[in-house]
Amino acid sequence: MARISTFDDWVDYFRQWQKDIGYDHELLGDYKFETKLGELHSPEIEFGDFTGQRKWERPGQIPNQSIRDALLNLIVYQGDTEFASVEQQKNLLDHAPTDYDRQSLIRVNSEEMRHGWQMCYLLVTHFGDSGKLEAQKMLERRAFQGDRLLGSFNAPVNNWLDFFTYTQFVDRDGKFQLTMLSHSAFAPLAQSVTAMLKEEFFHMFTGNTGLTRIVRANKIPLPIIQKYFNKWLSTAYDLFGTDHSSSAQWAYVWGLKGRYNEHEAGSVDKQKLNEESRNHYMAESRRLIDALNQFVPEGQPKLYAPDLRFNRSIGDFASKTYSVTGELLSEEKYREHIVDTLPGPEDERQLADIFKEKDWVLQMN
Repeated sequence: MARISTFDDWVDYFRQWQKDIGYDHELLGDYKFETKLGELHSPEIEFGDFTGQRKWERPGQIPNQSIRDALLNLIVYQGDTEFASVEQQKNLLDHAPTDYDRQSLIRVNSEEMRHGWQMCYLLVTHFGDSGKLEAQKMLERRAFQGDRLLGSFNAPVNNWLDFFTYTQFVDRDGKFQLTMLSHSAFAPLAQSVTAMLKEEFFHMFTGNTGLTRIVRANKIPLPIIQKYFNKWLSTAYDLFGTDHSSSAQWAYVWGLKGRYNEHEAGSVDKQKLNEESRNHYMAESRRLIDALNQFVPEGQPKLYAPDLRFNRSIGDFASKTYSVTGELLSEEKYREHIVDTLPGPEDERQLADIFKEKDWVLQMN
């Protein structure tokens, strides 16, 4: 297709993307795609070297090109995850356990599309030719071809247990990332993600209630559920970035991306920004799993979060052979362990049989 020159051109490209991935636009009904801006935490830059100055409304107000480039990169990565998640989940539409779940999936997809739309609006309207090019490329990558920017968003979502676990844990990472960006020194980004956060909570609600309904139904074996926790939590740990990240340090120094609890956190250790955010995420995930375990029948194994070092693709523990409970294994034992602790073809066959019945997940009241 021709290069885009206006946001209307990009909208045409967006419509073509929907067709190309096989997403029936009629499913979205009268959903309106539009840009939404929320309130700023503060009109002034909240942290970093420019603290106290007015937040930037236009890239031309940003002091140097390095900061502008880093900002553009943050927007591109956020937008890429939104479109990728739609590509990962769309295959589930014809296999929803209830009409409520199907409508929830359509709402999640429509809002994820809008979030990608919002990021591309920022790129096209604020970042000139480079922004327009990145907005176009965002609709050319495909999760099912493995060329989305972050590994988590190339992984397949094959069934509804997959989906509920994804929305519980990967969308929860999204909440963390959006919260950190909501403090950004670039006002249009901060306002954009503040609005996006309000919609993100439904995605996490969908995952949490879905898993609760599954555990309470007690039809899917808990060891299979645990394998999906191992799959998505280990990749969610990666989404917080590398350890001792210089990119995270500069994003903080430049005021582009804050901490999850920026106004309560006190003194900052810029060497461990990603680690701090990841620790908050892990603590929240463990609380959610503890709540699920209240519905596990007595005598059955409890669900748990995999060890931080298990199945990591980036950071200090990338490609290390740690078990799901944190033991260092030999290469041979680790290969066997991965087969035993992550979902495989036999688990999917067993789930397919369970899904034939309608009582594997409780109905919503």
